[in-house]
Amino acid sequence: MRRRIIPYNPKLKKLARELRNNSTLSEILLWKQLRGRQMMGYDFHRQKPLNEFIVDFFCNELLLAIEIDGDSHRDEEVYNNDLRKQNRLQDLGVSFLRFMDLHVKTDMRNVLDTIAGWIEDYEEAHPDDKSSFE
Repeated sequence: MRRRIIPYNPKLKKLARELRNNSTLSEILLWKQLRGRQMMGYDFHRQKPLNEFIVDFFCNELLLAIEIDGDSHRDEEVYNNDLRKQNRLQDLGVSFLRFMDLHVKTDMRNVLDTIAGWIEDYEEAHPDDKSSFE
C-alpha cells in the first residue's frame, strides 16, 4: 500500500484556505473535473499543504500532485521555487503532473486524458493499491 501521510507546517493552513478562496480560472475549471471522486474514483484536494509547500491539487491515494503553471512561472525566481518544491516533494514520494494555465483553459480534454493516463499507468504498476481504499 502506497498511502502515506506527509506532514505539513500548520501555518500553511490559513494560506491554503486563502488560495482556495482566490482560485484562478484554470484552477476552478480543473477542480470542477476532479472534485467528488470524478476522476476515476480518486479523492483529490485543492491547495493542499504538504511539508513546507502548497500544491494546487493532491490525491493522497496516488501520492499525485497536479500543478497549474501560469505566466508567473516564466519568472526565474518562481520557476526555481517550483523546482525546489517539486524536488523536495518527489524525495517524499510525491509524483507530479504539470499543466500550463492556457492548456487547462483551452484543451481540458487532453488535460483530463493525461491525468487519466497517468492513473491507468499507476494502477497497472500497483494493482493492489486501489483496493485498499475502497
